[in-house]
Amino acid sequence: MPLVYYWYLKARCFNRPWNIRIDESYRPNVTIITPTYNEDKFIQKRLDNICEQRYPRELVEIFIVDSASTDRTLEVVKDWFVKHPETRLKVIREPARTGKMHAISEPLKYASGPIIIVGDADSLWDRNAIKEAVKYFADSSVGALTASLGYYAGKQMDVENTYRRFYNVLRAAESKIHSTPLHSGVLQAIRKEFLEKFGLPSYPGSEDCAIASYIAFVGYRAIQADDVWAYEPLRGSYLRTKVRRAQHNILNFLLTKKYAKKHARYVKSKFDLIWRVEWYLYIINPWLLVVCLGLMLYSLIALHNATALLLLAIGGVIFAANRTFRGWTFQQIFLVIAVIRNFRTKETIW
Repeated sequence: MPLVYYWYLKARCFNRPWNIRIDESYRPNVTIITPTYNEDKFIQKRLDNICEQRYPRELVEIFIVDSASTDRTLEVVKDWFVKHPETRLKVIREPARTGKMHAISEPLKYASGPIIIVGDADSLWDRNAIKEAVKYFADSSVGALTASLGYYAGKQMDVENTYRRFYNVLRAAESKIHSTPLHSGVLQAIRKEFLEKFGLPSYPGSEDCAIASYIAFVGYRAIQADDVWAYEPLRGSYLRTKVRRAQHNILNFLLTKKYAKKHARYVKSKFDLIWRVEWYLYIINPWLLVVCLGLMLYSLIALHNATALLLLAIGGVIFAANRTFRGWTFQQIFLVIAVIRNFRTKETIW
């Protein structure tokens, strides 16, 4: 099923033209929000990266929303600002960690730009990222946009970048049909007008993907652009990071559509078909791998089935030799673990 879906979208949708108005000359004011918590190793490079954007400096304002960091994050920000006094930089200090959704909501009271761009503290954007992103918002149907994603550091970077090449094709192809339910906090641009009118989804565990899916269910488009690029490092425990992201993705597919309907904001569109396929791929498909693997092991151990041995051997060879298959298999395992963890606890701080 994943292969059929991928090849269909790549062949039929990925290279089709956008059915929205794109204006290369569109230059709105932009408000960049970067939530931080103990990011003193990354925040200077993040601020430098924003200043290197090929976008008029006078049209950009920056909000650092710090969730009670205990390291030197705010000191680094202050030192950086002393060296860049021309920058429109504001800092909001929260007394405690309240989650990413709250960190996004707070600066909206003061933001002057019609486009809000949220970026993680360790993310790095291509120098043309803002310029390429805002042109899509010239079309009033676009409510949110995320960047195509890559990794710039980390032990599993090669495997993840291989997986992301397929992932980016899927997300961009879905966007050309209508919207993609999966966005990344490395760079996510949102129309401020939407946030003021509808707010953010507020169920426990909601995050970047929930924002995108909610926007699409309300009737706007939530797209991933294939010419907007952003990068992040793989930090800390690889397993914990991937499982945590999988937990939020699963919560998105289980709760966001219900949330939109509960608040009487759901609008039927082409996005529903995309949602149903991705719902299957994230909620059902990983368990097929577990069940089939279990059946083959049972056939081998209990029934001494030579076919099962052959299939397992072929799968093992492909797993060892093919980085793409290996990356996909790991994603299924992370999703299975995430379901089990979600039964035990829902991590709401993101």
